[in-house]
Amino acid sequence: MATIMAKLPSRFSLTVALSLAIGAGGPLLQAATLTPAPGAPAPSFSAKDIDGRAVSLSDYLGKTIILEWTNDGCPFVGKHYNSGNMQALQRRFTAAGDVWLTIASSAPGEQGYVTPADARADMARWHAAPSDFLLDPDGAVGRLYGAKATPTMAVIDPKGVLAYIGAIDDTPSTDLDDVKTAKNYVVAALGELAAGKPVAVSATRAYGCSIKYKTS
Repeated sequence: MATIMAKLPSRFSLTVALSLAIGAGGPLLQAATLTPAPGAPAPSFSAKDIDGRAVSLSDYLGKTIILEWTNDGCPFVGKHYNSGNMQALQRRFTAAGDVWLTIASSAPGEQGYVTPADARADMARWHAAPSDFLLDPDGAVGRLYGAKATPTMAVIDPKGVLAYIGAIDDTPSTDLDDVKTAKNYVVAALGELAAGKPVAVSATRAYGCSIKYKTS
């Protein structure tokens, strides 16, 4: 194991994640996977948004960026939208000058896959307010960040360094009322970055529905 770890790129870490998954029949024990490590440069990517425009992470260098993996059929995602929590966070932080990118990485025909029209309907229904909505049907962006569940959240600082990745909060439930009492890791990370402080909790285990990636 020590020999294997020595050969891994420094910006990656080996993690074993256990996340809740629905649609696959229950809890999913995830195998060891390579995921980007907080403190390292955030993996660069380019993806098309719902208007067909190519959006690159580098377009927003100098700004704090929040990535949100979504699935409109997932009750864990629904908890944060139906309670108004996710939209409130989107408005709060984009008003502060941050960039919020919502990403759908599910494969065509799978739960969570959306067309541009579907995504627009979801945003209208939920009154969502991200900076942009990116489509990742091939799963390239999701795999790059090791996203396994929805919602998975990532925070990237203005220098392009990954400051936080993992769960939105510390309460893995579908109960809307839990939003009020949960510790929100994203809010905490963004507050610490804005104050010029190190992010105290930089990685957690995401909970939610498994992302149904394209297999071929």
